[in-house]
Formats: sequence, structure tokens, C-alpha cells
Amino acid sequence: MSTILKVDDLVKNFGGLTAVSDVSMTLNDDELVALIGPNGAGKTTLFNLLTGVITPSSGAISFRGPKGTVTLNGKKAYQIANLGLARTFQNIRLFKDLTVLDNVLVAMTSQYKEGLLSTLFRLPSYYKKEAKIAKEATELLAIFDLQESVDVLAKNLPYGIQRRLEIVRALAMKPQILFLDEPAAGMNPEETADLTRLIKKVQREFHITVVLIEHDMSLVMNLAERIYVLDHGAMLAQGTPTEIKQNPAVIKAYLGEEVS
Repeated sequence: MSTILKVDDLVKNFGGLTAVSDVSMTLNDDELVALIGPNGAGKTTLFNLLTGVITPSSGAISFRGPKGTVTLNGKKAYQIANLGLARTFQNIRLFKDLTVLDNVLVAMTSQYKEGLLSTLFRLPSYYKKEAKIAKEATELLAIFDLQESVDVLAKNLPYGIQRRLEIVRALAMKPQILFLDEPAAGMNPEETADLTRLIKKVQREFHITVVLIEHDMSLVMNLAERIYVLDHGAMLAQGTPTEIKQNPAVIKAYLGEEVS
């Protein structure tokens, strides 16, 4: 596998607090990686750095995109998203007063540019492109069994389905890397099992790199090919699920006991 994202000695300071300290990591094509660690370990801060929500204090982030390798440092979140990095958040950030379909359409608009005259005067090309986008959005929703909910307002969906829609909306951006920030947060066991199947489906059908922050260790050990462990903002360990379960430093700092 070849490297799609490379992080070198990343640091983020907030005043006198170092939230991320000299973190280095790599992500490869078409793999599923988990980022774990105690609360306050810097996991979401690292996600925010990688996706342009905040800027690093030092270090470098390199992404191999369709037009070659680019440095992500200094780029805005929308620029990084357009390059092929999409994410979800700990707290669901759907457009709750828009329908399921419209939530997905919003994510797809950046991929389709229409001329000013065509848009202003509603020329045939405008309607043709609108129809094409709607068709693609509907087909994507159908893959994830949301075709019956296209006209439902996002706020009226059950919690687990809202999480699913948020992932689908991120996929609508056609990313090369999908970052999932605690996707199982607040879910019951049945919803978590559905989420596990969903993430496996994303990996299988879209062939993209998936990175998730998650505290549910059974989900992590069931899904991840590799795991990075953060503790107090620093990289404590990395390895396969088996290696992480048996790592004494990880057990002491986070797991507490081996995960079956």
C-alpha cells in the first residue's frame, strides 16, 4: 500500500498548553485506521489539524491528491475538503431543518459548477445538471437504505439514522480519506452493530481510507487494521489490534486490561 497522508512532528499549542506534541503518522490507501486514547489525549485536536479546522503550531501534513502531493498546512477547511478529505464530528452537524436529500445535495454542490448565465436564466443545461446531481444523491442514499427517507427532515430521524446520514453526506463529497469522530457516541448496542456494518460497507464499496476516533474498543478491534494511541497529546503506540491489546504502556494508560 502507498501512503496517502503523511504527518511529520505535528504540534499544536494553545497558549501554554500543548494539545498535540510531535505527532507523526502515516495513512495508506484503502485502509481503516483507528485513533484511540483517554479523554483529553488530543484525538479530536489532531483531527481538527488534519482537516483544517485549526492550524498547526509547527510540523507538516502532506496529502497525495489526484494532482500530486500537496502540503495541507495553511489551507482552509473548505480547501482541504475539496482536495478529498471529509469528516464527521462528535456532535451531529446535519442541517436539521433540511430534508435527507437536501443534506446530501448540499455536500455535492462543490463538485458541479454551473455558469452564471445558465444559473440566472435557468437554461436547459442548469436543469440537466440539477437532475444529474439529484439522481446521484438518490442513488447514494439507496446504497445505505435511506431511499425511503429522502423527504424526511433530518431532525425527525432517529439518532442512529442521523449518524448514518452524516456519514453519507461526507461520502457525497467523494473523499479519498474519511475521518469519523466518535461515530458510535450515544448509540445503543443495536445501533453500534449497525454502524459497524455501515463502516465495513463504506470500506468495501468505496475503497477509501477511513480513520476513526472511538472509545468503543470492541468496535475498534473489530474494524481497525492499524491503531494509533495518543496520550497527553503525544503518540504512545501504534500497531495492529493484537499488538495494541498486548502493549503494556497502552494497557496502563488506557485499556486497563486486555480487550477480548
